[in-house]
Amino acid sequence: MAAKAKLQPILDTLPTKPGCYLMKDAAGTIIYVGKAINLRNRVRSYFHASANHNGKTRELVKRIDNIEWIVQPTELEALLLEYNLIQKHKPRYNVRWKDGKQYPYIKVTWADDFPKVHVSRRMVQDGSRYFGPYTSAWAVHQTLDILRKVFPYLTCDRTITGQDERACLYHDIKLCNGPCIGAVDRAEYREMIQDLCDFLQGRTDHIIKDIKAEMEVAAENLQFERAAALRDQMVALERVVAKQRVVGSDQTDSDVIAFARDRNDACVQVFFIRGGKLIGRNYFVMEGAAEEDDQEVMGAFVKQFYRQATMVPPEVLLPNEIAEGQIIQEWLKDQRGGKKVSLHVPQRGKKRDLVKMASENASEILTTLRAQWDADTHKQEMALAELQKAFNMDAPPSRIECYDVSNTQGTNSYASMVVFHQGTSSKKDYRRFKIKTVVGPNDFESMREALTRRFRRWQDALAKRDNLGPGEKIDESFARLPELLIVDGGKGQLGVATEVLKEFHLLDRIVLTGLAKQHEELYIPNHKHPIVLPRRSQGLFLVQRVRDEAHRFALAAHRKERSKVGLASQLDGIPGIGPSRRKSLLKRFGSIDGIRNATMTELQQVPGMNKKAAAAIKEHL
Repeated sequence: MAAKAKLQPILDTLPTKPGCYLMKDAAGTIIYVGKAINLRNRVRSYFHASANHNGKTRELVKRIDNIEWIVQPTELEALLLEYNLIQKHKPRYNVRWKDGKQYPYIKVTWADDFPKVHVSRRMVQDGSRYFGPYTSAWAVHQTLDILRKVFPYLTCDRTITGQDERACLYHDIKLCNGPCIGAVDRAEYREMIQDLCDFLQGRTDHIIKDIKAEMEVAAENLQFERAAALRDQMVALERVVAKQRVVGSDQTDSDVIAFARDRNDACVQVFFIRGGKLIGRNYFVMEGAAEEDDQEVMGAFVKQFYRQATMVPPEVLLPNEIAEGQIIQEWLKDQRGGKKVSLHVPQRGKKRDLVKMASENASEILTTLRAQWDADTHKQEMALAELQKAFNMDAPPSRIECYDVSNTQGTNSYASMVVFHQGTSSKKDYRRFKIKTVVGPNDFESMREALTRRFRRWQDALAKRDNLGPGEKIDESFARLPELLIVDGGKGQLGVATEVLKEFHLLDRIVLTGLAKQHEELYIPNHKHPIVLPRRSQGLFLVQRVRDEAHRFALAAHRKERSKVGLASQLDGIPGIGPSRRKSLLKRFGSIDGIRNATMTELQQVPGMNKKAAAAIKEHL
């Protein structure tokens, strides 16, 4: 394959060192990130005429318009950089987690004297312990509900001295062991939290043994209420442990990973084995797997999963060898603190059976998910077809935009732009407009300003597209026009939108409608009577979802702005908190609740803060 003339100078100057390469399309969007031990050889291989590429890679090569690279000292450091770049840019042609979201963890604030336990979607190097990731926030909260009955940890914001006159309600209902009133001291409380951490790691035998011994002592001392409470804890623990399946005679820790494939997606199942027991499992869906071989798919998953996993076991069981196995094994060793990690493909015995079981689970999950996705796709297709018919369009609307305005008595006005692509929300294309030119509560003029700014950005994108300088980008969300534009409101909002579209000569290119709230009627320009979709039609359900999402997105900005105002006013009265610290606190925690729930350690880590200022915040809030 002959390299594009534009790329030849880049290919001729590539270094022969390790590093990462970023391939971009004509719009400057990063469409693929890779790593190489020799950048020159690897990147040039994409353009060799004799290269036997699969269809996906051939399509990638056709779209490459520019290539950048970043040299790294070693292949291992290139591996780490590759992960970070994929997470940041989510390139279209890389194999990656399907939704790209931050999965939840259970966080134990171990650096605090009296650690707390809560859910977090990001890991911070603050001395806390993390467990996860979990694929479901519901599963995390269900786990915490069980844990709190056995390990009644703190959830309040009190400064624990052990000398409070009375405890909170949670202590009365046995969901807190009352360190605030001295019912337990620091050492006892931390010992309980350590047991909680052991439980999350599958170390349960010694916990049950200790609770049983303590229960017997309480009974012998006629402390029957205490003994009954310990009995309830032991029963709850045993109920959880009973669900854990013994899968090995040894006490080894290992993860078992296998996957199933269908079309462009792969479902990866992970079994967590701790001390010879299967203590839990998670599944993850990968996209971009089309035409990639099994080694590439599994290698991509292992890199992404263990970059976010809170524990790396000494053994990882796999269904097949993975790409870059040696360097990944070296990296996992670093992740595990220098201790050896074995990537093993078992050929027989119990370990092979475990891999097979994980593969069968992955296949069942993917089948269920595919049926769900296909059902959703069918509904979306029905909805779009109904809208095409209702608005007499030439084709179903691929891109739908909806606009809503939110304000409180005319202050802090925002307009939202939400985008649905092929019937599903495209959150990366959402945009907000802070209204700048309208004074007072005037939703019509606020809508005019938002739409005018939106289509000016479209004009700017068109003008820039063919004249982009080095490093310049255009906002692709503004560069595309919708086939259907919805404004939240009746004839008044529709009239304003009609005038704006006329101004930009777009009234004949975009179908425009106003959704009236009271009867869910759809008004269109120059039509006396509205369109009324059937009450249970998929088309109406889609329009309602789009409208509700625009309303939610507008309110979210407005609430955030109001919380900033409220936060500023509350922080102004705290000694030692001036504008600079207030701004840093706001940037770090985002809301008054975020600051109130922060630990002393977290407050002190904010730029410009110290122990005295953190204590003042705790005292006042």
